[in-house]
Amino acid sequence: MTYDLIIVGGGIGGSALAATMARAGRSVLLLEKTTVYEDKVRGEWIAPWGVTETKRLGLYDTLVAAGGHHLTSHVTYDETRDPAAAEAAAMPLGMFAPDVPGPLCLRHPVHCQTLFDTAAASGATAHRGVTITSITLGASPAVSYLLDGVEHAARAPLIVGAEGRQSGVRRAAGLTLHQDKPHHWFAGLLVDGVAGWDDTRQAIGTEDDFGFLAFPQGQERMRVYGGWSLADTKRFAGKDGPTRFLEAFRMKSAPHNEAIAGGTPASPLFAYYNNSSAAQRPYAPGAVLVGDAAGWNDPILGLGLSITYRDVRLVSDILKETAPEEAPDFRPYAEERAERMRRLRIAAEMQATLDMEFGEAARARRHRYYEASAADPMLGLHGVATLAGPEAVPAEIFEPAHVARVVGA
Repeated sequence: MTYDLIIVGGGIGGSALAATMARAGRSVLLLEKTTVYEDKVRGEWIAPWGVTETKRLGLYDTLVAAGGHHLTSHVTYDETRDPAAAEAAAMPLGMFAPDVPGPLCLRHPVHCQTLFDTAAASGATAHRGVTITSITLGASPAVSYLLDGVEHAARAPLIVGAEGRQSGVRRAAGLTLHQDKPHHWFAGLLVDGVAGWDDTRQAIGTEDDFGFLAFPQGQERMRVYGGWSLADTKRFAGKDGPTRFLEAFRMKSAPHNEAIAGGTPASPLFAYYNNSSAAQRPYAPGAVLVGDAAGWNDPILGLGLSITYRDVRLVSDILKETAPEEAPDFRPYAEERAERMRRLRIAAEMQATLDMEFGEAARARRHRYYEASAADPMLGLHGVATLAGPEAVPAEIFEPAHVARVVGA
């Protein structure tokens, strides 16, 4: 079979692109290896600028109908701050993107399934339970795959790699992935029965040797993340790991965390490194990469979905503007993505230095930062880059001199 586009990976990026291009009248083959979307403990929070991208793609209403939940305020707790003062200074989240009340949360398996179903309903040929056996790129791109034990072959002028960090399309294209050195452990858990927490308020905080992030999903359900030292490899290992993980949320500086600690684990607890990465470039003859396949930002900022939706929007715009007999020019996409990821990498380094380093020196650094940023809002613009988009703040925010001011170097 021959298609206009073959997409390998039916997660959020692949399914969103398949739906978008099928709606544009292109013949699309979407191939996903799993038969059930599992809880990946990541990919559930879309920043306001990412929500704008879902609107531009025509997918926002679909996500809200599937249970998308907006957060409208943010509190930063810290062992150096009085919790009442932190809550009094809660930041409204509806000011970062037009007509967006704040970040949008949707559980990852539901998100994936919703978009896969939308792609199929939009006209894409969508298959689950697929095993890719070969990928050929260059002048005559093709994919061979097994489905229900039967070998199939498909051709298209372009193959999209949307299958995540271990992308087979990226390997077939010979594109190199550069990764930064990890700086701490990070883990996520879905928690039920979080009673008494304002389900429109997200929070972040650091105390002693643990940093946390909390994102309500509505109906007393919350996705929480925690960060700790790389040296403490097995801190939350074992069967009772989720229980001990929740106990770490009990903080004097964040008294409402008692509601989290009293909740019930509702997902696996997965720990992973926090670092950023970037592909040498996100395209090659006959192929283009989107989402984590093209490189990812440090999860400390939680921007994986926003980055992916921007990727999908840029790639789909280029494909729609390219005549059928012409090869798409992905250079504008590569240039925008490189600068976007460079800025977000630096923003993540600032955020991690402030929130995920521990001990007396780190505590003093955060205290200095909170005092200085209250007098000089420019010091907090890396947070605006996270919420409004990296292009929304001046370029000098990502220069070494400004970074040194933020972290007190």
